[in-house]
Amino acid sequence: MASTETDEPAAPAAPTARGGEEPSTAGSDAAANANANATNDAGDLAGLEAGLDALESRVVARQPWLRAAAAKALPPLLAIVIVLGLWQLAYHVELKPHYLLPSPLDVFDSLRKKWLEGTLLSFVWTSVSRGALGFVTSVAIGTVLGLIVARVKAVRAAIGPILSGLQSLPSVAWVPAAIIWFGLSDATIYAVVLLGAVPSIANGLVAGVDQISPLYLRAGRTIGATGLTGVRHVLLPAALPGYIAGLKQGWAFSWRSLMAAELIVNAPDLGTGLGQLLEQGRELQDMSWVLAAILLILIVGIGIELLIFAPIERRVLRSRGLLVKS
Repeated sequence: MASTETDEPAAPAAPTARGGEEPSTAGSDAAANANANATNDAGDLAGLEAGLDALESRVVARQPWLRAAAAKALPPLLAIVIVLGLWQLAYHVELKPHYLLPSPLDVFDSLRKKWLEGTLLSFVWTSVSRGALGFVTSVAIGTVLGLIVARVKAVRAAIGPILSGLQSLPSVAWVPAAIIWFGLSDATIYAVVLLGAVPSIANGLVAGVDQISPLYLRAGRTIGATGLTGVRHVLLPAALPGYIAGLKQGWAFSWRSLMAAELIVNAPDLGTGLGQLLEQGRELQDMSWVLAAILLILIVGIGIELLIFAPIERRVLRSRGLLVKS
């Protein structure tokens, strides 16, 4: 039987394995390109953010401690040298008679005599101990008063303006009233110190609380930080910069108030502080003595500021990113 042959079109060849993988490879290449573009965009964005941060940040190179200390000490030392030079020049040209304007050497000689007598440190310690005790008491009273004024609207409306008025009142104005109330005693001195320092501390804390973002307070209430817990962990830490500024001003007012009280309240059983030392120099018409007492008052005030308040303020500012550590 003869076989019949028909002409039929050949079936298309099945795609090879390589040809079948080509569409999948193309899709993978597109995805890889997309990922690469996204990565590049993210890198560009990160670079842009880093550049913006670099513009806003001040990079300070770390210096050896000796060089850093010299850089900090040189400007004030130069200022002291200039002041002493001008003082000596005024003495040399007799801007005032020598008994009214002694030279720096005469003042330092007066200090040396007090040191050799063994009484200089006792004068300083008497005033510093009074100032420290009065300031600590003022902090305790001013902090509580400031919190109440800051958080209770009725109290702020009632005594807020009075606190501002008391802050502007010269502390020496309280000395006559304190003498009438307490007589020539330590209570008079401490009363004047408290009346001079408490308003400044309270107003500083009120200003610090007013600058707190409401978001912080709401977050604190959300996690249960209310009452004294909220004050300790939320309110005071958030208000710390303004509070420290109030403490610095409170110390300045307490030291000034103490000197004003010691100048007027003078009794043998009270001991001799720097204010009494200044008054003794005035009574003896000894200008070297007077200027030496003024110099000691200035040194103590600057020393307390540099040794106590300045480091605390720097630490707080650094913790908040407001000061670059060198």
